[in-house]
Amino acid sequence: MTVPNHTATRYEAETNPEFAAEQLVDKLGIEITRSENGQLVGTMPVAGNRQPYGLLHGGASAVLAETLGSLASFEAAGPGRIAVGLELSCTHHRAARSGLVTGVASPLHVGRSTATFEIVISDEEGKRVCTARLTCVLRDTPPGG
Repeated sequence: MTVPNHTATRYEAETNPEFAAEQLVDKLGIEITRSENGQLVGTMPVAGNRQPYGLLHGGASAVLAETLGSLASFEAAGPGRIAVGLELSCTHHRAARSGLVTGVASPLHVGRSTATFEIVISDEEGKRVCTARLTCVLRDTPPGG
């Protein structure tokens, strides 16, 4: 996974190297493309992430949403703090059948102990595929990483 700017250095430093090769985002082909003004943007291919009818799997949309919302929360938490997912809800509006879907995580609330982001996932035509909301607990980094 490529994470833009200063978040990358901190994220990579705090990721346990033992699990570096086992990241779900790599298996699903998620790429983080932009981080600015509190928003985080990423893409994911439909190919390789389908359910038996050939449509984008709803669980894959949930993984994209949680990835973007978690990284955005991690960034909002600041140095010496981490974000841990607390609740994820997804509404699937329409099917995606091919190409890339793009998710945009925007803050709804960023406080001292929680952060909530809305993640809108759209197809290549800009049609909304899924709307998700993720709330993360923000806490101090545990001793030892």
